[in-house]
Amino acid sequence: MLGDTLKLILNYRGRQPAGCLPPTLDHLFGRLAESGLVEAERIQDDIWRMWMSHPDPHVEEALREATHAIVQRRMSDAEEILDRLVHEHPDFPEAWNKRATLYYMQNRDAECLRDLHHVLRLEPRHFGAMCSFAQIGIERGEPDLALYAFDIALRINPHLDEARATARWLLATSPQTLQ
Repeated sequence: MLGDTLKLILNYRGRQPAGCLPPTLDHLFGRLAESGLVEAERIQDDIWRMWMSHPDPHVEEALREATHAIVQRRMSDAEEILDRLVHEHPDFPEAWNKRATLYYMQNRDAECLRDLHHVLRLEPRHFGAMCSFAQIGIERGEPDLALYAFDIALRINPHLDEARATARWLLATSPQTLQ
């Protein structure tokens, strides 16, 4: 799964986002790479808001409820909601991403990777999923994989300071990386 998901990340430019995603995301991503810090924060907020949105308000509300359950550490409640969402709306990338987050928090890496793969298949520009994938790469002792994922995430969103700092740390602490 690691290799297949890395291929999705590396080939993000050649793939189209799921049809359920708002076309205005294209414009926001175009502006994000060229914006200053203050504008970038607003654009990132807009992107996340659009990722969290869905044409069906009941689906949107269920995602908010699952997110709230995760924050409150009510993991079984969140998982039940997210399982239903990905089953009933398999083309909704953020439902997969939230469930990947839940699995990551529970150290269920194989399930997290599976869901991150779905996210990136549906939304090739999902810099959050790429960074999560990179973190799993680090934890699995795969610094090259993590660096590739961080590199693409930073091409999409150059304002990911934590990703940039982690990539620099990886390069400094893993001299055999990318050789």
